[in-house]
Amino acid sequence: MVAVVRVHQTGGPEVLRYEDVPIKEPGAGEIKIKQTAIGLNYIDTYFRTGLYPAALPFIAGNEGAGVVTAVGPGVKGVKKGDRVAYVFTLGGYAAERLLPADRAVKIPPKIDDKTAAAMMLKGMTAQYLLRRVHKVKKGDTILVHAAAGGVGLILCQWAKALGATVIGTVSTPQKAELAKKHGAHHTILYNQENWVARVAEITKGKKCDVVYDGVGKATFMGSLDCLRPLGMMALYGNASGPVDALNTGLLAQKGSLFLTRPTLFTYTANPKDLQKTAKDLIDVVSKKKVKIEVNQTYALKDAAQAHRDLEARRTTGQTVLIP
Repeated sequence: MVAVVRVHQTGGPEVLRYEDVPIKEPGAGEIKIKQTAIGLNYIDTYFRTGLYPAALPFIAGNEGAGVVTAVGPGVKGVKKGDRVAYVFTLGGYAAERLLPADRAVKIPPKIDDKTAAAMMLKGMTAQYLLRRVHKVKKGDTILVHAAAGGVGLILCQWAKALGATVIGTVSTPQKAELAKKHGAHHTILYNQENWVARVAEITKGKKCDVVYDGVGKATFMGSLDCLRPLGMMALYGNASGPVDALNTGLLAQKGSLFLTRPTLFTYTANPKDLQKTAKDLIDVVSKKKVKIEVNQTYALKDAAQAHRDLEARRTTGQTVLIP
C-alpha cells in the first residue's frame, strides 16, 4: 500500500482525501519511483475543480522527483537508483508511483530533489513560452502577469538573461519587490493602478512584443491592449477562470495580433522535445541564470491546505509537498 491524495468528487480543497491505495510493479516501458518531493501547481486545482475533466477517482498532482526503485521490461536509459523528475498528467500526490520511463528526466547531482520537483512544470512552461511560443531576444519588451508566482519568477529571470525588458503585474508591494529581485525591470500593482495605461506609459506608447498571461478571464482583454501591432498573446493559464467566447475580429482591430493557448503537454508530447526542453531548463538553473526558490513546503497529508493557500495567493515562488 502507498499513501496518496485522491479526488473522489470534484470541488474545493476539502475533496482532497489522504488515503492508502495498492501499487503494482512496473509494466513494460514503466518505472517505479519512490518520491522525495512533489510539485504543487495551479493546474492541480483545475483538475480538482473539474475545469480539466478526469475520470474519478484520481490521484492528484502532475509533477515530482525521486529515486527509481524498479524498472519494467523494455526500459532503456533509466535504471534502478537513478534520480529523476517528471511532469505527467495526474498520479503525482503519492509516496510512490509508476511512470512511463520516457517521461522521466535524469537530474544532475548539483540540483536537489526539492528544486527538481518544483521546477519541472513551471520551468519547462517558461522554456517553451520564451524559446518556442515567442522566441524572446535582446530588445524585446514583455509583460508577465502574476510575476511573483511560480512561473512568473522564472519568466522574469530567464527573460532578463535573454536581454528583454520585463514588466510584471503583482498584487502587493511585497510581491513587487520579489519580482524586481528576480529580474522584473518594472512592476505594476494591478489592483491599485490602471495597468494597461501603465504599460503604455512605461513603453512610451510602443507597448509589448508578447504578453504571458496565466491569469485568464480577469486580464485577457487588457492584455490584448498591451500588445504592439503583430504582437503575441500567450494565454497559458486560467487562474481567474476561463476566457469567454472571443470575437476574433478584435485581434484584427487591435493590430493583427497573434493569440495562442499553449500547454506544456503539447509542447513536450514527443519524448525528444521533452528531453530538449528539460535540458535547456537544467542548463539555466545549473548556471544560476534562473534560481528556483522553494518558499513553502507542506506534508503530503496537508495538500488541501496547500491548495487553499495557493488559491488565496498566499504563496510565492515554488511550493512542494513532502511524502
